[in-house]
Amino acid sequence: MEYNIGSKIKELRKARKLTLQAVARETGFSPALISQIENNNVSPPIATLSKIARFFDVKIGMFFEEEEIDCKYEVVRKADRREVSRVISVAGTGHGYTYEALSFRKRNKKMEPFVVTVASRPEEETLYNHDGEEFLLILKGKAEVILEEDRIILEEGDAVYFDATLRHRLLACDEGEVQALAIVTR
Repeated sequence: MEYNIGSKIKELRKARKLTLQAVARETGFSPALISQIENNNVSPPIATLSKIARFFDVKIGMFFEEEEIDCKYEVVRKADRREVSRVISVAGTGHGYTYEALSFRKRNKKMEPFVVTVASRPEEETLYNHDGEEFLLILKGKAEVILEEDRIILEEGDAVYFDATLRHRLLACDEGEVQALAIVTR
């Protein structure tokens, strides 16, 4: 299911009368990447979305909202999860992972829960950082988490909680798929 993340970013940019170059300069991404995101040609990684959300002073969850109603609680059935695919790096190469939003109707959340699936290990190991904190629980497979210079191996049931301003990355260890519960705060 599509969220039209790009059109929401474009709407935020135009409402503030900003150019692609201005958004790129302030977020550290190229104008070409911002344009690709706005045109829904690519979906950005969570860290990229987080930086864009921070720049526009909105919660990352607003990119996954479809309804305008505020609710006190939200139930998301497995079949109703919002999958974001085509995740690419700033360099335009594939990251080999997708993520599913586990909450997209509840507004003004203090955390954003996702299921991240890492299908393959990319050739590059670009690290990301963003404001807030992050929690990862490995649901399936064997993962390597890079936190700055540290490399930590996590197996099913293992978890890590870290300051998301650390440069970080989740990778698959072997050929097998890795699935993790990721909770990100702003």
